[in-house]
Order: sequence, then structure tokens, then C-alpha cells
Amino acid sequence: MLSTLQGTSLLLVVLVLSRLVRYRQKLQSVQHLPGFRPPFKPLGLPGVLFKTSWWNMNAEAHWVLRRTFYKSGENVSVVPFLIGAPAIYTSNLDVARQVIIGGHKTDFIKPVSASRTLLLWGMNLVASDTDVWRKHRRIVGPAFNNKLYESVWSFTATTYYDMMRAEGWDGAKEVNVTAVQSLTFKLALLIIGRCGFGFPFDWITPLQASEHDGDMSVNEAFRLVAEESLFLTFAPKWLKDLRLKRFAPAMTAYEVLTKFMRKQVTKRREDISNGVVDIETEQVNVFNLIMQANHAEDGKYALDDLEVIGNVWVLLFAGHETTAHSLAATLGFLSIHEEIQQEVHDQIKQVLDGRAEPTVEDYTRLDKVLAVFYEALRMFPAGHLLIREATKDTVLQIPNPLGQDGFTSMPVPKGGQIVVDMVGVQYNPRYFDEPELYKPARWYGVPNESEAFTAFSVGPRACVGRKFATTEAVSFLTLLLRDWEIKPILNEGETKEEWRNRVLDARVVVTLGINDVPLKFVRRE
Repeated sequence: MLSTLQGTSLLLVVLVLSRLVRYRQKLQSVQHLPGFRPPFKPLGLPGVLFKTSWWNMNAEAHWVLRRTFYKSGENVSVVPFLIGAPAIYTSNLDVARQVIIGGHKTDFIKPVSASRTLLLWGMNLVASDTDVWRKHRRIVGPAFNNKLYESVWSFTATTYYDMMRAEGWDGAKEVNVTAVQSLTFKLALLIIGRCGFGFPFDWITPLQASEHDGDMSVNEAFRLVAEESLFLTFAPKWLKDLRLKRFAPAMTAYEVLTKFMRKQVTKRREDISNGVVDIETEQVNVFNLIMQANHAEDGKYALDDLEVIGNVWVLLFAGHETTAHSLAATLGFLSIHEEIQQEVHDQIKQVLDGRAEPTVEDYTRLDKVLAVFYEALRMFPAGHLLIREATKDTVLQIPNPLGQDGFTSMPVPKGGQIVVDMVGVQYNPRYFDEPELYKPARWYGVPNESEAFTAFSVGPRACVGRKFATTEAVSFLTLLLRDWEIKPILNEGETKEEWRNRVLDARVVVTLGINDVPLKFVRRE
């Protein structure tokens, strides 16, 4: 008989050998493509709990290592040797288009596991795929139209002046803001809340979930749910039920938003049935249009309440989080590029031509204003990772390295994951000269909705709210740059380059954001 020590040793040998065999299979599944060999999967436990370093890769690895991530080529493999499935990361748009277009045209789908943080309430346009995506797109897509964009432009201008008054900027010569996100997040939430859903709140008055005293405001609830979305998504029910002090506010916030959104869906349905909502009147917003379209559908295509709430949540989240961070990044870059800021200000003056206020008709003429926003979004692409999974054994056509014609075939087994790295795409020298530099001029003269700009994704799965976001951004930036010059708040002895390295760095939760941006606003004469 084997002794206990011998039995334990044999068990360890078997365990090690099985790990080695499994690791070899993982390498074979990615065709031994060069890349990284961390112990854990970057996008899973326990890898996400540790920083990216010489031994570990977490969800920020593609950002932290962006200057060297693709040194072996535009496609690299990440093969964990202990825990987690292998994946191929790509920074090539041709590969991206083969896997993210969706539907019957590709052998790849978006796995539900890749969208869990967007499924806090129900299936929605962003998380869905194939026929389910087409059903959601059929209902949600038509809500984004020119009449809505006119409303976005107008309400953004109104909100800008409300901000000036409420924050005490009226009459001020200089204003210091320690984190400009405190303004951009509030702005973005107000615009998507009012124009997207018709919620009656403004810069001063928060929206309440109910008339009961003591209820958390919807504004605060939304902020907490967005900040704690990872806990709310991945924590087991027993942990949530403990109501630990650290997470109790997030649980309350989730309950407040659930109650609020259910109430809104019920009320809008009743209003539509009773003829109260008329989309030809001033009540033009995404929510009313979604509910109206859903009401007109038969059972096959209509969304249930949870799906409607799921779309409300994801549009609020995406329309708030991404726009707020992108505006903050835009202002940060402009603060250290005075010549670009002046060039944009000159165009604003030229377009206004003595008029006091810009109008929505000026949108297409303010291409330099749009360009500074585009370039900031390119450098900090909010939707930074697009994960797809092969539904069967298939083959990708990989473009040969820059300077070489043709393609190379690469087999992908069923279940194999391809991660489209939008950071890698936006910093790929194949598509952008000097990608590390902030150069808005690369977008001058580019049509507003051109697919040359890919940070909103590409193809039919591109962001449905793209023009909503750009209309809001151009309206706000035009007014702000018309009235104020933007400067960085430097630490003592700090240079602008040092400020950029310290401040203009990414922060990854669900979307790719940016660190707090401290700015000084100086009124123009």
C-alpha cells in the first residue's frame, strides 16, 4: 500500500500533469500565437483583484500595457496557465469587423457573460445579440431621430446657463474646479434624463423616486449603482443580504431605481393607452418613443417590462458615463494645448458671426468643436473591450503586417474567444500617425457620422446614441469655449507634460474613464 506521503505526492504529480496537458491544449487552441502567459484570466477572478504587473494581468492590462501590448503583432494571445480560458486580443479593424457585426453574417456571438454588468434589470439593446438584438433594435433605434437631436441641443444650452448660475460662475473672472467630472457627470445625467426620458429635474432640483420623505434621490441612486455595478452584478445573493455597511447604500440605490423605473414604465404605458403622450408635441424623448413603438408591436416583437427597464438602464448608463468622461478628457487635453483651444475658439466666433447664441443648424459647421471631442474619445474609448465567442469551428482572415499585402488564415475553435481591444485599435499606427499625440486635426473635414471614426464601434452594432452624444458635446463645448479659456491646475513646480502624465490616465470599471481632471476656467474678454 502507498503511504500517505506517497499518495499525496502521486496526487500532486497527476494534478501538475493534468494542468500541463490543459495548458498545452490552450496554446493549441490559439495556434501558439505569441502573447502573454499570466496565471489567471485578466477579465475573471482572481485576476481582476490584483494590479497589472510583471506576474499578473487584470481588466486594465490592455490600457496599462498599451505601448507594448502588440509589439509581436496586431493580434496576440492571452493564455492563463492556471485559471481561465484563453483568448485572442486584436487591434485590427478587419478582424474586428469579422467578429462584431452580429447576426447570421458571422460565426461569433456576444456571450452573456461579457455583458453581465449591463443586465442588472433585463435584456437590452447593448447586451443582446442575433434575433434578440434585432427585436430590441426595432423598438429602440427609431427613437433616435433629428427631432430628438434638436431637443438635445436646446436643453444642453439651457443646462449650461443653469450651471453658470447655480455654480456661481456668473460674474466670476476665474473658477477653479478640482475635478471637472463633478460638472460633466451632472450635465450628462441631466441631458440624458430630460431628453432621453423626460424626467423633470434640473441643475438644482434632484429627481425623487417617490413622494416619501427620506427617499434617496434618483440622481444619487444612479450614481451609486453606476459606481458599484461590479458588486451588484457579481456578488452572491447571501452577501447582498448581509447589508454590509460598505455596500448598503448601493443596495438601497438599486431598490430606489427599480421602484422608480417600474413606476415610470407603468405610467408611460397608461399615458399612451389614454392618449396623453403625443410624440408630435413637446414630449419628444427616447422613453416615450420606445414605449410608443413597443405599444404598437404585436406579441412577437414587443418588449416585456423588464426588457424596457433594461433598455432604460443601459441608455441612462451609457449616455451618462461615457459622455461625461469624454467631455472631461476633452477639456483636459484642451487645457494643455492652447493653440488648439484658440483654433477652436476662432471657428466658434467665425460661425457665430456676431450672433449671441449658436443653433442646432450650426452643428455641421462646428467641425473643429466636434473634432476635439472625437480625438479625446479616440484616446479614451469608453467601450474599450468587445468580447465575442465562436459558435462553431471557424476561420479568421488576418491581415498581414503593415507593409505586406494579403491575409493569413487562422482557425478558431468553437467556444474560442476573440477580444476586440478598442484601445489597441485607437493606438494602432496602421490607422493613426503618432497615435499617442492629441491631434484633433485628423478629424477636420471628416463627415460627422463617418465610419472612419471607430471609437463608437463599427457596423450595425455601432453605438445607437452616437449623434445624441456628439450633439450634446458640440452644444456644450461651443458655449463653454466661447465664454471661457481652460487651463490646467498644476502642482507646485509641475510642468504641463507632468500634469498630463499624472492626470490624463485611464480608470477602468465597466467603461474606460479618466482620472479626476483639475481645471481653471478664465473668462474671455
